This record gives sequence, structure tokens and C-alpha cells, in this order.
Amino acid sequence: MFYRVLKYVILGPLLRLLFRPRIEGMENIPEEGAAIVAGNHLSFSDHFLMPAILPRRITFLAKAEYFTGPGLKGRLTAAFFRSVGQIPVDRSGGKASQSAVDAALKVLGRGELLGIYPEGTRSHDGRLYKGRTGVAVMALRAHAPVIPCAMLGTFELQPPGRKLPRIGRVTIRFGEPLDFSRYDGMEGERFAVRAVTDEIMYAVLAMSGQEYVDRYAGDVKAEQQAQAQANPHSMTARLRRKSSS
Repeated sequence: MFYRVLKYVILGPLLRLLFRPRIEGMENIPEEGAAIVAGNHLSFSDHFLMPAILPRRITFLAKAEYFTGPGLKGRLTAAFFRSVGQIPVDRSGGKASQSAVDAALKVLGRGELLGIYPEGTRSHDGRLYKGRTGVAVMALRAHAPVIPCAMLGTFELQPPGRKLPRIGRVTIRFGEPLDFSRYDGMEGERFAVRAVTDEIMYAVLAMSGQEYVDRYAGDVKAEQQAQAQANPHSMTARLRRKSSS
């Protein structure tokens, strides 16, 4: 009930008014049945904009930190994500990652839409990074099509470190569903899940026009943080402090 009120009465109309989203390829979203919507992740605003414009309910995998933040803000954020049915994902790997896959498969097993950002984290510089293979495992195990999605303009309106987005127009593009039935039964094969993931990321890249980086975003972020700590007077460190202020 809260989800419908939030989407159709409160948040949905507000977001449409402020951001006037231009939607392309909505016909590629199936009216029923399981499907995975896999997109780039440029801004915290992405979590709200895509669900607001989709006619169907979509459940996203959201990082566990959104559910464990401190203070009043943390409790409110956790309450919001739980109320709209988002699934917390522990990104430490191993059994935690398997738990996220199992939860996602339950969503798909009910014939619902699942949303995922294969990069695993927001892009810190607007570029598109290498996708993690969890999306491929889910697609192959659930025999579900993958719909690539490209968000354009959200990075400029709310880059990392900016608490409130600027007002402006964004574009949301949905590509044609990708069918990976040729890989049936190969979800345990490393080369297969890598090939499926790369095909998804290539489709997102073709629609978004971003610069591609063949590395994981999390690794690049960690390196930059280490460099900033080692040299606190560097340009990178100053930019990071500025973005977090």
C-alpha cells in the first residue's frame, strides 16, 4: 500500500515535475512476467527515477549500507528502502553474495521485475565500469530476459557528494530484451557468465555513450582513496574532500 501511495501520489508526480524525464523504449518492458532491468548507475537519484516512471513495480538490489546507516537519517533511509521492497546486498562476497542471488531469484520466480546495477556501485566520475557477473548468474538461473537501461543526465544533476539534486531534465532509455537461452545450464561456467555480463554492459554502453573502463569501479575507488590518504595535499584528495562537503 505504501509503495503505491509513494509512487502514484507523492514521489512519482514530484519527480516527473522536477526532472521531466524523457522515456525511450518503454515498449521493451514486458507487461507481465519475470525480467531483469540492468542499468548504469550514475547518481543516488537513479533509485527513485526509474521506479517512478515504470508502469510495473520493480524491486532493486540495494547495497546493505542503505539499511545500516547511523542516526535519524540512517533509520529513515532504511525504513524507506524496506517499505518499497528493496533487497539489501552485502557486497563482501562469498555467502553474502549468494544470499543476494537467492533473494533476487525469489523475486523473478514470482514473475516480477528485478532491477540491478551490474557495476556494483555508483560511478564516481561518470564513466561506465566493468560489470560484475551476478546479473548473468541470475538471468541464467531464472531463464529471464535482461533489459539494458541507460540513465542520462543524472550524474550532472546529482554527482557523488551532492546531497540534493539540481533541477533539470533526464533521459531514461530501455533497450530491446537480451535473450541468453543459448547459455542455458552454463551459469556455473566462468567464461559463460563473463560473456553474458559483457554483452549486457556493451548494450548499456551503446545507449549511454559513456566512456568505458575495463575495471571494477570499486577497485578504482579504493585505489584513489588510498592515494588520497597517502598524499592528502594532492588534487585528487582536494576534489574528494570538496565532493563530500
